[in-house]
Amino acid sequence: MSAMSDYLESGVIDHLLRTITFSKPSNISIALLTNHDANWLLDSKTGVTIPELASANGYARKSLGAPADSTWDLPGTGSPTTSNTDAAEFAAAAGGDWGHVSGIAIVDSLTHGAGNVLFHGALTTPREVTDGDTFKFNAGDIDITLA
Repeated sequence: MSAMSDYLESGVIDHLLRTITFSKPSNISIALLTNHDANWLLDSKTGVTIPELASANGYARKSLGAPADSTWDLPGTGSPTTSNTDAAEFAAAAGGDWGHVSGIAIVDSLTHGAGNVLFHGALTTPREVTDGDTFKFNAGDIDITLA
């Protein structure tokens, strides 16, 4: 993942250096993005304003559930990186194409067009999702690194 959102960065600063508590989200989901490469203002976007695929043809965000130790690898000593421990498979596109997918956002809401962006990043290999395709991340495909 290439970046933390302004929302998450502000929450970390408030939680660590001020007296405001930053609450852990009750749900973590993946939103598929189009035009990630052309939209460099994603840090300030929300779940409402990200360039997410349309909620059509069977597309819906993929829930990773509540934050859990079993969902993400333990960062190694001296390595601020974690990866997904299980595959994350979206439902198949049905009734039409989803279109070009070039990035993802990790968000705190399963509801399309809602919530806060936590992290976002470009896909290593963007792809077109056509009718009948299934979009999937294998275990270890989603890396989150803090630097």
